[in-house]
Amino acid sequence: MPPPSLILAVVLFVAGAAAGIVGALLGLGGGVFLVPFLVLVLDVPMRLAVGISLTTVIATSSAVSATRAGRSFINLRLGMLLEVATTAGGLTGGVVAAMLSTATLQRLFGLVAALSALAMLTRLERRNVILDPESSAGRLGGRYHEEESDGTVTYRVKRVPLGMAASFVAGSVSSLLGVGGGIIKVPVLNAWCGVPLRAAAATSAFMIGVTATSGAVIYYGRGDIVPWMAASAVLGVLAGSRTGLVLAARARAKGLKLLLAAVLIAVAVLMFARAS
Repeated sequence: MPPPSLILAVVLFVAGAAAGIVGALLGLGGGVFLVPFLVLVLDVPMRLAVGISLTTVIATSSAVSATRAGRSFINLRLGMLLEVATTAGGLTGGVVAAMLSTATLQRLFGLVAALSALAMLTRLERRNVILDPESSAGRLGGRYHEEESDGTVTYRVKRVPLGMAASFVAGSVSSLLGVGGGIIKVPVLNAWCGVPLRAAAATSAFMIGVTATSGAVIYYGRGDIVPWMAASAVLGVLAGSRTGLVLAARARAKGLKLLLAAVLIAVAVLMFARAS
């Protein structure tokens, strides 16, 4: 366990802030950025890095869910439905992990990330919004005020079984690799389920907090969470998440999609590199 250090605490705060900004913007959680940074740059043991990452995912989710901007984008009904599948996937992650090698899992994850990036790039000019505020959103759809179109937009959710299947896979990935399942949920919800990127990101951020809580309790019980390191990262995430929400409300949907695709490609390259 690393001894307390003011310099390291500041570094963790800054890293957490960066993860919080991008996590709130795209609904991915900070784990996909923070775990590689802790392991590759700071030489933190993998189990400690995953434990710290899970606490920051909870912080990102709490920050998004608590702010007015975050609440306006969150689709609570859809999120709770998909969380059932996510939880089931998380419970089966341990079984799958026993059957496959770590390298195989990382290659599969890299492949999923690359395919998700491709899906986002094919939909740069498409938007899942109905500009008529009087249109019906259906049972699971929603509406919110959007600065980009300066009005209330409506959306309808399609292909719910596909969303459930993706959430199951996302839960398994989160349990297996210690990263947020948003990297799978957000592209699927946006590209195939008809959910606008802002709503998909906020709903994903809400869901990953629920998923990460159970894992964080287990890691804490095993002594794999260093309190002062986790606290430094969490404080950074809370600050960064608020900035990310402000940027998300003002950014253009196309810009957010390009950013998400770039992040997915970077993650895919990193996973393939770690598996080799």
